[in-house]
Amino acid sequence: MLNPLWLHRIAHGLHNSHVPVVPQMMDYLIRLLFACWLPHTARIGRRAVLGYGGLGVVIHGEAQIGDDVHIDQCVTIGGNATKHGVPTIGNGVYIGAGAKILGPVVIGSNAVIGANAVVVTDIPAHCVAAGVPARVIRSGIEPTTFLYHLSPTGKNLN
Repeated sequence: MLNPLWLHRIAHGLHNSHVPVVPQMMDYLIRLLFACWLPHTARIGRRAVLGYGGLGVVIHGEAQIGDDVHIDQCVTIGGNATKHGVPTIGNGVYIGAGAKILGPVVIGSNAVIGANAVVVTDIPAHCVAAGVPARVIRSGIEPTTFLYHLSPTGKNLN
């Protein structure tokens, strides 16, 4: 099934193979078809998921996103006006709807970012962060027991 990550992987592969122009055209195709900005230069790990087909998601071209990351709709992952750099997101991270991750921050593996949180500082692994600005509200969590995960078949994995 056609989705923005599928097209991104093709564009990223073409970019790595030094194919000119086509990856940039695919960026705009993703923008047109899925209403998200997912540039071919962003590094996105395996089994990443964009909720609701990536609707409203904006990812900076230099962002690094790990494996098994779930990004809900209307999430922004990018730079800010005060510090140079973009986010690095670890493996197994869940990012709630409307969250903003801005600047040179590092999100540790297996962290949970709450809906509408604005992350401007580093978040350690196995923590829940929420609020504006985001702060750690719970640590030492295991996301598989903290979140309601469903498998592609619809069966509860918990």
